[in-house]
Amino acid sequence: MQIISINLGKARKIIRKNVERTTGIYKQPVDGPVSATLLGLVNDVIADKKHHGGFDQALYLYGQTDYDWWMNELGRELTPGTFGENLTVSEFKSASFQIGDTLLIGDVILQVTSPRIPCATLSARMDDPKFVKRFRHAERPGLYCRVLQEGTIQTGMTVRVEPYQGQTVSLLDMYRDVYTPDNSESGLRRFLAAPIDERTRAKKEKLLAG
Repeated sequence: MQIISINLGKARKIIRKNVERTTGIYKQPVDGPVSATLLGLVNDVIADKKHHGGFDQALYLYGQTDYDWWMNELGRELTPGTFGENLTVSEFKSASFQIGDTLLIGDVILQVTSPRIPCATLSARMDDPKFVKRFRHAERPGLYCRVLQEGTIQTGMTVRVEPYQGQTVSLLDMYRDVYTPDNSESGLRRFLAAPIDERTRAKKEKLLAG
């Protein structure tokens, strides 16, 4: 796999439910090397820091395989960055990943923490009020990663995957659990045993504590 495009967002106004909000979802490809830090790519805008960004959602990745599927589904061309991803990667299908898998890109080491859950901002970006539902059922969520080792990345670099060796859950299991949660003790402990993102961990720990 290779990086097809590195995409950075700038603050932009968007209308959601007749309310003007600021978003960083409109990402555009950039030239030259970009620094990947523990909090994401340098100069990338994260507007909604309550729900996005942070150490466990430092980078969002989407694959050309899933782009090809969407272009066929929607009947139109989609350029890198359309889904708000930082890295567009060739031969990359998000549904094949497990939580905890690592991606090696030169000196940079990323670890998969969670799937992307669609929201109204994505629908506004796609100019389709029903897109959240379409995205959910397509089960091609892309993936969020934490940065385990910082470094510099650029277009064309090879992306190598190392499967997680500990107890974990698949990215799709975690994605589906958002819509049909397994809040049994065994279900909660199953997710808590995996290196999931801290937002999800906090919710499940609260449920487990009763």
